[in-house]
Amino acid sequence: MLGRIDDYFRPQETALKLRSLRQEVLASNIANADTPQYKARDFDFEAAFKAATAKQAGGALATTDARHLQPKNTIDPLSPELMYRNPYQASIDGNTVEMDNEMRQFSDNAVRYQAAITFMQRRIEGLRGAIQNQ
Repeated sequence: MLGRIDDYFRPQETALKLRSLRQEVLASNIANADTPQYKARDFDFEAAFKAATAKQAGGALATTDARHLQPKNTIDPLSPELMYRNPYQASIDGNTVEMDNEMRQFSDNAVRYQAAITFMQRRIEGLRGAIQNQ
């Protein structure tokens, strides 16, 4: 029963974690807008979400003995690969942060994070209503 509830909330939980991580990356870009040679970073949310949900569906390898080892080359699905952002116009000091673009991305991500929270609340309310009506 609890496994099904966990599976029911997992996509929203994953989306919230990735949105939170992206917000931190974008905030770091904004904070370093005046740092010479700073390279703006970001990640593709859609690709990271698909990878995270695919990894979570597969899970870890089954172990029948405490001495069994997990593969070392596994990647944490909730830490996507950060890529460097290519600027539209290069700056003299080598900084690639474009404040207008960063602020737009930051605001868009904040709105999407709030929407993910709203969806999670609706799922909780729906589940609570189903339990109370039983």
